[in-house]
Amino acid sequence: MTSCRLCGHHDLISVLDLGATPPCELFLTADALDSPEMTYPLHLRLCPECLLLQIPALITPEDTFTDYAYYASYSTSWVEHAGRFVTAAVERAGLTSDSLVVEVASNDGYLLQHVVRRGIECLGIEPSVNVGQAAREIGVPTRTDFLDEKVAAEVRAEHGPADLVVANNVYAHIPDLLGFTRSLRTLLADDGYLSIEVHHALNLVREAQFDTIYHEHFQYYTVLSAQRALATAGLTVVDVELLPTHGGSIRVWARPETAAADIAPSVQAVLDLEREAGLHQVDGYLDLAPRAATIRQELLGFLLDCAKTGTTVAGYGAPGKGNTLLNFCGIRPDLLPYTVDRNPYKHGRFTPGTRIPILPPDQIDLDRPDVVLVLPWNLRPELTAQLAHIAEWGGRLLFPLPTLTLIDPADRPTEMELTR
Repeated sequence: MTSCRLCGHHDLISVLDLGATPPCELFLTADALDSPEMTYPLHLRLCPECLLLQIPALITPEDTFTDYAYYASYSTSWVEHAGRFVTAAVERAGLTSDSLVVEVASNDGYLLQHVVRRGIECLGIEPSVNVGQAAREIGVPTRTDFLDEKVAAEVRAEHGPADLVVANNVYAHIPDLLGFTRSLRTLLADDGYLSIEVHHALNLVREAQFDTIYHEHFQYYTVLSAQRALATAGLTVVDVELLPTHGGSIRVWARPETAAADIAPSVQAVLDLEREAGLHQVDGYLDLAPRAATIRQELLGFLLDCAKTGTTVAGYGAPGKGNTLLNFCGIRPDLLPYTVDRNPYKHGRFTPGTRIPILPPDQIDLDRPDVVLVLPWNLRPELTAQLAHIAEWGGRLLFPLPTLTLIDPADRPTEMELTR
């Protein structure tokens, strides 16, 4: 990486080198198991000038999102999260039947379905053909495209300016950060609201959440770096919400400069949290690498002990973040014979790099493993409830992050930290 994609500064600082791995959503078919896989360096760096965390853009969004394995609606809690967001956004922005809501990277309609039910005009812009079709099938108008300045201008010309633009869990996925930010501004009315949800770099660094780093995530934001990025297109952050999603996210509300008269106290409050954590200077980021190495050693040690003692282990979930974890830790079928997932698209496929089989969820009930390693650990409350029945045969849940923790799902308040 030669320069920062936000400010152009050279000489970026290494924060965490995760080695070379395949793209995390390129699940293998059985026919591909004897073929080589392309791998790319996964190296997180920091710009010392604007403090944007970033990785090199070694793959394009087209490589990942044209045919995508992730359907947001398979997570019940995520659909409910989207419903709560829509309720609050309608009130905040004063949306009516005459309003327009545009969501960028709208996936399978998990969020805009709530807008449709309220009788508010909306449009999803979703690059993945397969998940975009799923959205249309449930009545969510969806344009199949990657958002860029040309597409933004076309959408505005056809539909008018949007009173609310939603860009949840996409602002990290764009290598052309400046052009994409200008595109968001083009979509937005001069008195409109922009909502962006991204994983908070505060949690990434503070809790060593290294598995949130993968090739389709090109940058990782604090509120400070998000402010600086949005300002390049004349957008001002007016409010910030701290969210529990993805292990700790921020919801940034922004408006055009001319409409941003009132800045909520939350903006300064979160900036203060980041400053206290050391993230407004370079040194605050440099403890991530040794902490990630410690987590790897602890998880590998536990799984090796299971193999020695005959303790059976299966995985739950096949998320992108799980593939970063599996590859960085070197976990393969000898330590994790299979994982299961609710998404039928992944059934019969194999995890990239580590080549662990992905099976339907009922395989766990058939095999009754002693330990279930939960790869989407950020969905802990939801998945603890879903998997509570494994207590019937004495099964326990293993959460790898933020601290390696083994729990009995029938006795949730009693948790044993395996380390630290």
